[in-house]
Amino acid sequence: MKTETKSNISFTELCNRTFQRSIADYHRYDSVDRPVENPYPAGSIEHLLYGKNWIDTVQWHLEDIVRDPEIDPGTALTIKRRIDASNQERTDLVEYIDSYFLDRFKEVTPAAEARINTETPAWAVDRLSILALKIYHMQQEAEREDVSDEHRAACGAKLEVLLTQRTDLGQAIEELLADIEAGRKYMKLYKQMKMYNDPALNPVLYGKQK
Repeated sequence: MKTETKSNISFTELCNRTFQRSIADYHRYDSVDRPVENPYPAGSIEHLLYGKNWIDTVQWHLEDIVRDPEIDPGTALTIKRRIDASNQERTDLVEYIDSYFLDRFKEVTPAAEARINTETPAWAVDRLSILALKIYHMQQEAEREDVSDEHRAACGAKLEVLLTQRTDLGQAIEELLADIEAGRKYMKLYKQMKMYNDPALNPVLYGKQK
């Protein structure tokens, strides 16, 4: 059973379409400094998915930039701190998406034998978002004209694996949502307790306050 959305497509199909739009929109300008222009109405699940993938896309390119062997150390440190902040934003949005699912399934009474899953639906969606980026960039590599046939073939083979992985992950997410909806599984939302950005929990930061 697939979890259907308002547009009569599965939830993971909606995710993939939204992620692809976000990635395409980013690459129209290909700038890590361009602010997001979310085309979906605030409060919609599409708005959350688009915003989540935009963060992932910008961070993907920041990770590329910071690996330049000739990068200025000061610039690298600035980017590293920007990546840390981006990770916090990413985590916050994952929790917002999980809150959407908690509200969606709030009327479901789990069966007595219901089990909890190893990860929440939104953290699985997080993996789907990253996978969309891998697929986009691997396809770019498979279609490059300034590389050898061997490079294109190798990237094409990897692309096929990534596409299969997306299908499998999508099926697993749909099955998880169907299990939650039927009461066979239940979910809990544990707020991520990241410590490195918190001046009260990071010993390097709170040590500076003494």
